[in-house]
Amino acid sequence: MKKKASEAMLDVLLRWGVERVFGLPGDSIDTTIDALNNYKDKIDFIQIRHEEVGGMAAAYEAQLTGKVGVCLSIGGPGAIHMLNGLYDAKMNRVPVLALIGQVSSRFMNTDYFQEVDTTELCQDVAVYNKLVLSAESLPKLADEAIRVAIKERGVAVLTIPDDYGAVTIEVPPVNVSTEKAVFNEPEIPAWKIDEAADLLKNAKKPIVLSGKGSLGARPELLAFIEQNNLPIIQTMPSKGNVADDHPNSLGNLGRLGTKPAYEAMKAADLLIMLGTDYPFSEYLPDDKGKCPCIQVDINPDRFGKRYPVTLAIEGTVKSFLTKMNALGCLHECNKYCHCCKETMAHWNKWMEAEKNNRSGNAVHPAYLMNFINQLAEPDAIFSVDVGTSTSWSARFIDVHPTQEILISAWLATMGCALPGAIAAKLVAPERQVISLAGDGAMAMVMQDLVTCTKYKLPIIQFVINNQKLAFIQYEQQSAGQRNYEIDLHDIDFAKVAQACGAEGYDVHNADELDALMPKLKDPKGPVLINVYVADDAPLPGKIVWDEAKGYAKFVVSTIVKDHKVPDLP
Repeated sequence: MKKKASEAMLDVLLRWGVERVFGLPGDSIDTTIDALNNYKDKIDFIQIRHEEVGGMAAAYEAQLTGKVGVCLSIGGPGAIHMLNGLYDAKMNRVPVLALIGQVSSRFMNTDYFQEVDTTELCQDVAVYNKLVLSAESLPKLADEAIRVAIKERGVAVLTIPDDYGAVTIEVPPVNVSTEKAVFNEPEIPAWKIDEAADLLKNAKKPIVLSGKGSLGARPELLAFIEQNNLPIIQTMPSKGNVADDHPNSLGNLGRLGTKPAYEAMKAADLLIMLGTDYPFSEYLPDDKGKCPCIQVDINPDRFGKRYPVTLAIEGTVKSFLTKMNALGCLHECNKYCHCCKETMAHWNKWMEAEKNNRSGNAVHPAYLMNFINQLAEPDAIFSVDVGTSTSWSARFIDVHPTQEILISAWLATMGCALPGAIAAKLVAPERQVISLAGDGAMAMVMQDLVTCTKYKLPIIQFVINNQKLAFIQYEQQSAGQRNYEIDLHDIDFAKVAQACGAEGYDVHNADELDALMPKLKDPKGPVLINVYVADDAPLPGKIVWDEAKGYAKFVVSTIVKDHKVPDLP
């Protein structure tokens, strides 16, 4: 059978379960766009307004579905724009296929208009990165690219000279039937399970640090921590896998975390890391030679990266916990877990008071988070941006196992929430999607509010508006630096939303916020709420010594150079 090469490539995408492609049309990707037009009953093309948004939306679709996300752009400026979204996929370790246009083959290497060496450009971001050299190879390379992206959990890039897509070729045979036919997880040796069991039996203060790799193992994880009396700390990307209000939960760790989590981690005599590459090693146990560590991960390259590992177990968290649970209770003593629960109860009492803080002439961020808790449906998807929106969400939004949270966990790129919300609503149109972004982050991608309008996506977008880069303000202070250029000129985001065809509301106090609740319960289209919040600091649960020294230096420097005593958070 013969087909255009671009259409044969789309057949490959369909076999891998691709449902949509995010991107913008343009000259060097025209033959792929033409094929998408011919296949519009099989694959949706989602037109975004900036290629960065397309790259991030594809990354978050992959995060939500586990399947490959797909984005496309022209070469040159389009590929450069899209690169930030591809780096988000790389660092979050999700499979994305980027289809990048290139000038026609006869013009390549002639310094032609918009010609950029995109293969070189994407060298660092990609686990698979090839320039297509013939029309006949295009579908085979697409199949190979998706396979590698899924296996390596990363970005695959195909740079396609535009003339190749229009060439009629003999369609090659199917190389791969399904993902399950290709990939097998490693088997965990019985002796490693026995050794893990012995370590747990001998521990007095064991603690679990659970990450993204545990998301498919919730029942096994619950059984493990409950029958063994284990306190659990969850990384932000896995927030809600075990409910935030579970008795054994200590919340998050680090600058976004709780004081009980910090104290329990520092006191632990066994660290069990489940599917996490948590990078902030200063928050892990101090006695690295004395506190043994069990690390379970499907990627062996992560072993010992952050903390010395006593027992490295290559495999899925689900497989490991299934085998461990089959051994019954291995840690009967509940004294340590009970102490952690008591400490967490004190923390939660303080948190509850913060959530109900209605004082002041602006909305307190903790009150806004509690409002979102009340608004959120049992299966809501939260898309959270970078900055203080992450801090407040980590601490005050209660995520449950039937809900999901999307964040830029590793790249921490501002402007990620709206693309995540777009992807979430397209993937799960029946579910409520709530997006949170600061005013700095929202300004970076606000043009794609019109994408929500165009595709009738009823997302609920909150803007935490304090007219400053608040997280940077506290970073500068904790580093001992005076604040510089962190104030932002105010944008009326409600009017921006209205200009894009969405509903937009400005909120200045708690009463105005409460009055909006009925309007947000069943929106028919995108809604943006521009909330003017109090200037309050989401401080870490525990100020570490380096931060304390930094704040002291900030105070002295401000007094000496600015002749005033600064306000401290």
